[in-house]
Amino acid sequence: MIRQTNDEGLADGGESLFISDLHLGVDRPEILACFLRFLEGRARAAQRLYILGDLFDVWIGDDDLNPFNQRVIQALRDLTLSGTACALLRGNRDFLLGRRFARLTGCVLLSDPHRVLIGGESTLLMHGDLLCTQDLDYQRLRRRLRNPVVQWLFLHRPLAKRQATADAYRQLSASAIAEKPLTIMDVEQKTVERYLRRHRAQRLIHGHTHRPEDHVFSLEGRPVERLVLAEWRDGVGEVLSHSAHGWQREVVR
Repeated sequence: MIRQTNDEGLADGGESLFISDLHLGVDRPEILACFLRFLEGRARAAQRLYILGDLFDVWIGDDDLNPFNQRVIQALRDLTLSGTACALLRGNRDFLLGRRFARLTGCVLLSDPHRVLIGGESTLLMHGDLLCTQDLDYQRLRRRLRNPVVQWLFLHRPLAKRQATADAYRQLSASAIAEKPLTIMDVEQKTVERYLRRHRAQRLIHGHTHRPEDHVFSLEGRPVERLVLAEWRDGVGEVLSHSAHGWQREVVR
């Protein structure tokens, strides 16, 4: 019997876990502790783990191997060495995660969007920011920050200057978000439908919006769904799982 594989070549079987928006940082030690417990326990029971962006609240380059980052890298390495495969999408906060990080952790870096087979069904994985097309200012900024030339110039600056730039950007981002209507920062339904149609997927899983919910609707006469992942906060996380028992959301403490 031939087993179908997903786009990373992983067998489409066993349990898959999905998380996003942990925003790990030294100022959120309770989230780090929760994540480490998750990697050492629940995650090892699964065949694969998908992290759909914003694992870190900021990532200024793979050469920033401070003690905090090294602790996360080692925990991910221990997970992949234990036999659980880990695939990672880059988010709007950690889009500079690169090949060195992947090599050190054993994680696979995915493109955004990325289609996989989950339970034999075509599933599209995204961070979610590409779906927020009503936020024109953000989409322009995103295109600029993802420009390879801009990234090369940034990564060749000293670490201290990169950190100062990242801190200033976070402050500006928080101010801009406070002034925007919530509807602008949510996904655009027409954009969701366009991605599902383009990738011939029947399910979309994403984070970014911090609005966890299961959306079921009809697209060209067929039922499709959009599953939104939760942000981890106050020492509590959430994982979306798929196994022989179907789809479930679980609290992580």
